[in-house]
Amino acid sequence: MGSHMSSPHANSQYPYVPELIQSRRDEIQTRLGNRVLFATGCDFHLSYENLQDLNENPAKYTLNQKNYLLVEFDDYALPPSVDQTLHHLQLAGLQPIITHPERNPLIRAQPDRLLRWVHQGCYAQVTAQSLLGRFGPSAKHAAESWLERCAIHFVASDAHNLTTRPLMLKDAFERVAERTGEDVAQALFSANPLAAFEGRPLPYVPEPAAPRDSAQPPRLPKPRKRFWFF
Repeated sequence: MGSHMSSPHANSQYPYVPELIQSRRDEIQTRLGNRVLFATGCDFHLSYENLQDLNENPAKYTLNQKNYLLVEFDDYALPPSVDQTLHHLQLAGLQPIITHPERNPLIRAQPDRLLRWVHQGCYAQVTAQSLLGRFGPSAKHAAESWLERCAIHFVASDAHNLTTRPLMLKDAFERVAERTGEDVAQALFSANPLAAFEGRPLPYVPEPAAPRDSAQPPRLPKPRKRFWFF
């Protein structure tokens, strides 16, 4: 379990300032030496302003300035053209990772949406504490259901502190290993996060279950020039 993803937000409430984040990262890295490697990135919100800036400065937001992008959705509204937006991110060479969908009530209410995004080529990441019931039974059930349907590619701590939002990766690893086997747990907690950190293809990409409301993902048009639908 050598990898851990927890990142700042990039939205209207919490502006993402990469220069400041990089400065803090360099300071921590200097103090710890090479015992732990840190990289920058953010939970990217699909706002119009963010998408326009991403179009010009993709490395500003991606993990370790490679090609993986953490995408976080609002709890109260999903963009009406979200499928097309995710598709355009992929056409631009980015690999969207949907973060903590099990904690989003709108996605939980329509669980096949996540399956469609995964069939579309996106990846999904759940929070370790969700698998342990720390975000309530609904989040736990959703995370376990998607895990069983082979729709999860990462388990991250999303740690905020040492008290109410600690790492808890060891306990979550053991829980996943009990349900899916240790090989899958190693992939979700270590091998896949390391590949995303280094900008490589994921070594573990299972075939997800088909969405119940559609056997095929939506057919999306290929754009003629580089711009974002939103």
